[in-house]
This record gives sequence, C-alpha cells and structure tokens, in this order.
Amino acid sequence: MNYRKLGKTNFEVSAVSLGTWQVGGGWGGPFDKSTAYRIIHEAIDQGINFIDTADVYDAGLSEAAVGKVVRERSEEVYIATKCGRQIQPHLAEGYTPLVLRKYVEASLRNLGVETIDLIQLHCPPSPVYQRPEIFGLFEELQKEGKIRHMGVSVEKVDEALQALTFSNVATVQIIFNMFRQKPADVFFQEAKNNDCGVIVRVPLASGLLTGKISKETTFHPEDHRQFNRAGEAFDKGETFSGIPLEKGIEAVAELDDLLGDVAAKAIRWVLMFDAVSTVIPGASRVEQVRANVQASALPPFSPAEMEAVAEIYARYFKEEIHPQW
Repeated sequence: MNYRKLGKTNFEVSAVSLGTWQVGGGWGGPFDKSTAYRIIHEAIDQGINFIDTADVYDAGLSEAAVGKVVRERSEEVYIATKCGRQIQPHLAEGYTPLVLRKYVEASLRNLGVETIDLIQLHCPPSPVYQRPEIFGLFEELQKEGKIRHMGVSVEKVDEALQALTFSNVATVQIIFNMFRQKPADVFFQEAKNNDCGVIVRVPLASGLLTGKISKETTFHPEDHRQFNRAGEAFDKGETFSGIPLEKGIEAVAELDDLLGDVAAKAIRWVLMFDAVSTVIPGASRVEQVRANVQASALPPFSPAEMEAVAEIYARYFKEEIHPQW
C-alpha cells in the first residue's frame, strides 16, 4: 500500500481507502453486520487506514460497524464521517449550527469514539457555502475536542471551489472518474494551492466501470441504480456518475478494449493525479477490497493511454457532463 498526505490534516492515508455506503452487503436489502465487519477488517489487513462513512448509511449501521471494528484494532485508522443529509427536506434553511452539532454528537456516540478524525458536510445545497456560521461551528467543535478536522463532500466543482474560501476546510470529497473528469481541469490545482486534501468517491461510476454491467443487468428495487437514474431521490450524478447507462456501457467496452481489466485500471487512473490524496471505492464483498487495493500497485498509465481515456470521455460525455457538475 502506498500512502499520501491528506492535505492540511497531515494524515498519511492509504492511497486506496474504503467507502462504506454498501458495506453491509450491497445497495438494497437488509444490512448484514457480519459482512460489514469482515469487509472492514479485511480493509485494515490490506493496509487501509482511512475509512469513510456517513450517519445516513443504513441509518447509522455503517457508522456503528466502522466504529466497532476500528476500536478492536491496534492500528491507527482514521475515521471520516458525514452529517447533514438527515435534514429533510434537504434545503439550505435546514442547516443550522444547532442541528449539525446534534448530528456530530450522535455520530460520536454511534462510532463509540471521543473524537472524529474528519467530519464532512454531506453534499449540502449550494447556498450553505455562503454561510460562515456553519463553518464556524466546526471550529468550535474542534476546540471542544469533538473533531480533529472538517471537510465537505460536494456534488459540483463550483461548490468545491467555494469551500476552499473557508480556511478550516481541510478536505474536499468529490466524484472523479474516467466519466467525470472536470475536477482535474478546474479544481485540482486550486486544491493543491490551498493544501486541501482530495478524497475521490464513485471511482467506478456505481459499478459501471467494473465492466460487469450490461443492458440485461437488473438491480434491487432499493438500489439507487434502479430508482435514482434521473435524480428522483438525490443528485443523479451519484448514480452512474449521471451518464445514461446505455452510453456508459458502450464507453466501457471501448475502455476495456484499450486497457483490459477496466475495473482495476479505473482506480489506477484516478491515482495518476497527484492532487488526489485517496480514492474510496466501496465494497460489498471481501474480494472487492482485495481487488481495489491491488489496483493501486498496477504500473502507471502511459501518456498515450491517458490521452486515449481523455478522448473517449470527450467523445461520449464531456459536452453533457462538464456543464452539470
């Protein structure tokens, strides 16, 4: 495992880490604690020392599983969680220091820790980035010893740039993959200029970049890849990176012809960008954790391969995707 500095936190974190949205066995269906424990233990066994969760993942069960396993281990493992998505309706007016404080304190209890290593606003509406009192809350929580650092998880590059105007924003979590390349054009250099850690989520475009999804694939009714393709429940960019599934399947076939083993190469491609501190693919099986970690050890892309990936993105998606996020 290689390690990279997570911005101004100065944490040295695993280049490939673990996202836990589907850690209980997958999207849809009941949460399986034993599956979650096995996956998290395997991640730490593989050298992962940064685990990303959220209070809304399986109604807190993901947080509880992460906290339990990390408390059982002797290794130093950084826990990042998120707050804000419990606000319903999910509008900027619902964001207040009092409400967010309660969420953070609930996460502390759920994780079973005294201090959260990194708390992130969980994709708040854009107007929240214009409210200094929200970011000021996290300075108070830091002084109280309840958090070590704060960051934001964003939907749009513009939101990421706005977040950088607050000096206590140590990290930005953002969607970046072969089908969502705008952050490299617009955001990464600014993140480096501000010593801001970049956490990349959805590196496999909700599984599309594994090459295992076809037009015949069916999904559980409670799987966001079934019910959120047009953004019915939350930003559609979280589901298949916001691209039409059929077009994505065509592009994946081209990538597979070009690169082979597209899933592993998709993770390795993200790590070609030195602004990226860590990438957090999810896993619903232990074998997926191992495969994700092994991807980080692949040889670097050649300049010709990087150009070919950029060309496929430009031809299939850039005109549609760049303006939206």
